[in-house]
Amino acid sequence: MLQASHADRFSFGLWTVGWQGVDVFGTAIRAPLDPEVAVAKLAELGAYGVSFHDNDVFPFNATAAEKSSAIQRVRRAVDRAGLVIPMVTTNLFSHPVFRDGAFTANDREVRRFALRKVADNLDIAAELGAGIIVFWGGREGAESGAAKDVRAALDRYKEAFDILTGYVIEQGYNMRFAIEPKPNEPRGDILLPTIGHALSFINELEHSEMVGLNPEVGHEEMASLNFAHGLAQALWHGKLFHVDLNGQNGPRYDQDLRFGAGNARGAFWTVDILESGGYEGPRHFDFKPPRTEDMEGVWESAAACMRNYLLLRSRTHAFRADPEVQAARVAARLDQLAQTTLAPGETLASMRSQTFDVEAAAARGMAFERLDQLALDYLYGIRS
Repeated sequence: MLQASHADRFSFGLWTVGWQGVDVFGTAIRAPLDPEVAVAKLAELGAYGVSFHDNDVFPFNATAAEKSSAIQRVRRAVDRAGLVIPMVTTNLFSHPVFRDGAFTANDREVRRFALRKVADNLDIAAELGAGIIVFWGGREGAESGAAKDVRAALDRYKEAFDILTGYVIEQGYNMRFAIEPKPNEPRGDILLPTIGHALSFINELEHSEMVGLNPEVGHEEMASLNFAHGLAQALWHGKLFHVDLNGQNGPRYDQDLRFGAGNARGAFWTVDILESGGYEGPRHFDFKPPRTEDMEGVWESAAACMRNYLLLRSRTHAFRADPEVQAARVAARLDQLAQTTLAPGETLASMRSQTFDVEAAAARGMAFERLDQLALDYLYGIRS
């Protein structure tokens, strides 16, 4: 049986197993889950870390004393379970004050409040040793064109990141920021909707070296994008700081299925790029156990996230090690793609006089179908 261990670096948001099943059509179907209970159970299942929003562990209007007490409880629970807290994030979306966003709210006082809220959470993250701070701008957007000056909103977004990265430097905290893109929901259109938008935005920041990405499976697939390709580009830029894993069935609402459910073929290539592309961070699960489940089902769902990752990891490793696959990759000319187009010392001018049999090249196939079917053989368990 596949069993997760600390070496696998699996982590869970407390909001995942703690989700009470509330949706726009129904109230809670599960009781609130004590963070200490969640930490202990996740450790038992094989997780190595947990993450949380500030308001996952204390109320929005908590006093300084109440916050300190709640954070100490989490610290004790994590230490007792032998886990770590690799990531912390700030809830800038649940309270009605953020109905028009936080960093990009039209109301200036809301923006100022959001900066203070995040700064408080950065202090907490530093105290707990969290190295990554995730920013999901779920309310940073609009439903109508007249409601938001997008260029001014991007100015304010940049201003917020410049202020907060400056604060981290000033305090001497050892942490980096990760933007989590999403195209829509809960806003009609969300700013920085995809990996590409976020990468472009990061280039404009004063401390762009401190800011990267936290892409999520469902968020990219909601926009009909290829998640594994997005991860590859983030890695190419050196900006994959964190990743959120779950399942999604195409361009619809954000489903947050357990990882491996939904687009299984996409999950195969997601694991492949994470394992072969040099990513060293947590394999973080951001899913919602369905409303159909009691707490036993919640833990089944959490365990399945890790099991599915381990299963896919073993199959992607076997796929890449298979001599038939390696031969099929050569037949598909993947070895040539890794070569520079011009040879060392060659110039465009010196290469222009060379001849090329265009018709012969146009007539030959690329042998992709065999290579793809070999991958499916591993995904479906025909080969192992």
